[in-house]
Amino acid sequence: VRYLVHMASFEELKVYQEARGFRKVVSSLSKSFPAEEKYRLVDQIIRSSRSVSVQIAEGYGRFHYQESIQYMRVARGSLDETHEHINVAFDEGYIDDEMRSELLDQKLKIMRMINGYNNYLKKSKRKEK
Repeated sequence: VRYLVHMASFEELKVYQEARGFRKVVSSLSKSFPAEEKYRLVDQIIRSSRSVSVQIAEGYGRFHYQESIQYMRVARGSLDETHEHINVAFDEGYIDDEMRSELLDQKLKIMRMINGYNNYLKKSKRKEK
């Protein structure tokens, strides 16, 4: 039996906390998008931003390091997908350059945290062998 980290819950992971905060900002911001985007951009940006924190949580709950690593890879992909939706929102004039920069700075911070957590998982996997 291996233990991923000595925490009671995924909610204690800093990377999860950051991803959750990012999701909340994106969700709140998307409410200001035009009504015609409700089932297009709004739906997509909410889904992709939610996927980041969901993948981190699910990966934490996996029994094997390799499974956890794979979920972090999916979280990274969802983060990049959200980045593209942010670009679309900017290109369509729904957000300004300042908001885009703030969101992408937050995205970059989360990406670095995911990469760091992934590196931790890889090292832990090697130590277990």
